[in-house]
Amino acid sequence: MTDKPPQVPAADQTLRILTYLARQPAPVPAAAMAQALGIPRSSVYHLLDALAQHGYVVHVPAERRWGLGTAAFELGGGYSRQQPIARLGRRLVATLADRTGESAHLAIMSGRDVVYIVEERAPRRPALVTDVGVRLPAHLTATGRAMLAALPAAQIRALFPDAASFTDRTGHGPATPGALREVLRRVRADGYASEDGEITLGLRSVGVAVLDHAGWPVAAVATTWAEDAAQDAASLVPAVRSAAAELQRRLYGR
Repeated sequence: MTDKPPQVPAADQTLRILTYLARQPAPVPAAAMAQALGIPRSSVYHLLDALAQHGYVVHVPAERRWGLGTAAFELGGGYSRQQPIARLGRRLVATLADRTGESAHLAIMSGRDVVYIVEERAPRRPALVTDVGVRLPAHLTATGRAMLAALPAAQIRALFPDAASFTDRTGHGPATPGALREVLRRVRADGYASEDGEITLGLRSVGVAVLDHAGWPVAAVATTWAEDAAQDAASLVPAVRSAAAELQRRLYGR
């Protein structure tokens, strides 16, 4: 980030409004947006009106609130379809699900979260929370741990400086920087990441990172199964490694 003033303030404010709305669980009042973003209320209303004309936001008159519109959804869907990692990984993830008989997915890092960009549900398997576009805490997921383990220590410290940086879903998983360092040490030693009930109780996952030419994690492939299924990490890891390696080869030629 930079402290340099934006050259096009209206464009900057528009993007900030869309980003803010995308992170909210429900539509919000324009006044709340103005206060949260530090944008004059009159400017927020003008920008919202322009965005509404193009379908990027919608107004809920009964509640006097604003939310994202269908055009924003279509834009996100276009990104998912066109983004090279998702495009090249989609068939590999489907093959992984067929090969293992379990649901498989592909995720990328976004701050302290992972964002799922490909999801393949296996027949007659439990519903998962990893739909395309869903964000989950990286330190709790197999995909996130696989990617975090490939990052420099300084980057991990910047992302997770203290206990306040950690969120919790099921009461399991690392909650301090020291605990996370131990989790990532095991990931590096094993060559894959795992999680057991830390996202959803009763479900387990294993994941492997996809690295670029510099060894930087650009994505991770994972598979998820029920803890009472006739599966274990040892039987699933080879297929996940193979899918990650093939995606890495298709992206970077190695």
